Amino acid sequence: MSPSDIFVQTERHIQNALAQLPTWLSRFLGHRGKSLPPSSNLVTCFWGMIGAFGGVAILNAVFAHSDYFTSRNVPPIVASFGASAILCYGAIDVPLAQPRSLIFGHFFSALVGVIIAVIFDFNLSEDRDTVPSLQWLAASLATAIALVVMHLTKTTHPPAGATALLPCVDPEIWALKWYFLPVVLLSSSLVLASALLVNNFQRQYPKFWVAPIPAPVMRSPQRKQHRHRGPPDPEMAEREPQHPSAELRSLEGAR
Repeated sequence: MSPSDIFVQTERHIQNALAQLPTWLSRFLGHRGKSLPPSSNLVTCFWGMIGAFGGVAILNAVFAHSDYFTSRNVPPIVASFGASAILCYGAIDVPLAQPRSLIFGHFFSALVGVIIAVIFDFNLSEDRDTVPSLQWLAASLATAIALVVMHLTKTTHPPAGATALLPCVDPEIWALKWYFLPVVLLSSSLVLASALLVNNFQRQYPKFWVAPIPAPVMRSPQRKQHRHRGPPDPEMAEREPQHPSAELRSLEGAR
């Protein structure tokens, strides 16, 4: 069984489990029984604006006004989540905005960015006016490797490219080191939670959790092939036994 088949089977189990929940709860987890068509521009703009405003506000409220995070010098918001807000509240029908890509795309990219920053071992906090000589290489490698990782794991989320870049170029993010990973994971979870709430009033989100379920293949009915008979062969006609009625007609004609 290929990995894609495993993901599809997992998605089927998730959808079956959601179907067992109360309707009011399964609705806000994206379950409808069938996929809804894309919303109108007016509905998308209205709920997208509310979602983006609320999602970014929640991130700032958690990271900028919590002593737990401010004492650890966590920035108010990881900048790449501003781009995620456009996808997860506005373009909610595209595969790049679904939970698997949102959560794991950011996490894998953050992991790649931190690893590259640790390998190059430059200090961005000592002199912020001086750019390390190999910073361009570290930033380029982090973004390129994150692209490959997301593609191979089928978790491509374009804003996560900036998540991989930040540990190599932003002194505040660089100073977090490995603590950047739980910050990114919590940020992704908050965006997902708010997207589930806002996007399911008049729209449907997510379209899938792990992988899209392929539509059943409709097989067209097979047509019977008619054999075209050629002209009868006189010799074969003589060999074939005649029908009793034909024999009677021939006897009556002989009389």
